[in-house]
Amino acid sequence: MSHATYCTDHVMFLIDELAEQRIQQAVDNGELDNLAGHGRPLELDDDSLVPEELRMAHRVLKNAGYAPPAVIDRKSIEALSAELEWTEDDAERRRIVGRMNCLQARLEATSRQRCSLLLQSDYYDRVMTRLAGD
Repeated sequence: MSHATYCTDHVMFLIDELAEQRIQQAVDNGELDNLAGHGRPLELDDDSLVPEELRMAHRVLKNAGYAPPAVIDRKSIEALSAELEWTEDDAERRRIVGRMNCLQARLEATSRQRCSLLLQSDYYDRVMTRLAGD
């Protein structure tokens, strides 16, 4: 594991831990009791985490049936995994495993790039300030 990957993973772990602590603290203090929508299913189409200037574009793409490359890659991995279960030919199994490895590597590279961009931006500073409660 490279130093940059280790640092990125470590920072993301710390952010996750801090967020979990803040959530647990809010639960313990009763701050999450009686929220709007309590007892109702979650609205999973919430785009509040998408920057306001990108929301319309995201909605148009979603309504047009566009899926981000990462979603397509994950679905392809799932399909290849199912195919691998019933494939008996060794050469075909190697081809499937190779394709799965390639897709997985692409997903991991994309994820690392996103984390790297997050860590290099002023957005990272705002997230850390918000999580710290300042």
